[in-house]
Amino acid sequence: MIKEVKTQVNVGVEVDVLWKAFGKDLKDIVPKMMPNLVKDADMLEGDGGLNTVYIFNFGPDIKTMTYQKERVTEFDEFIHRIGLEVIEGGHLNHGFSHYKTTFQFTSTGEQETLIDVAISYESQVEEDTMPSTLVFIKHMENYLMNGAT
Repeated sequence: MIKEVKTQVNVGVEVDVLWKAFGKDLKDIVPKMMPNLVKDADMLEGDGGLNTVYIFNFGPDIKTMTYQKERVTEFDEFIHRIGLEVIEGGHLNHGFSHYKTTFQFTSTGEQETLIDVAISYESQVEEDTMPSTLVFIKHMENYLMNGAT
């Protein structure tokens, strides 16, 4: 049975900057903002939009996984919504048969964005999947607030 957890996070980054980072620049930004967690990333298929496939090769701080492939299953530039589903490796090698994270960005001020996060998953193991996603968002916020684009 597929389960879903949701949360919201406010960040001090303009919605268009955040959208560009999560969309077209994801493969370049993630290794720079978390080099000990993701040593490199590549776009295997697509252009950053719908059906793009990314591979994230994990760094030395992730001992239990070596890589994870993710497909962009939702991409709506108008409402700033992106969904990434794990299609190989990573969570799928650790008891999950389905793992998808969806982010929706809403401007709440000139330099403020509300991020709605939903994680849908199916697993034989009970695990709180939200903390790692929240850490990822904080890393992204810090990276973008420090002038990186």
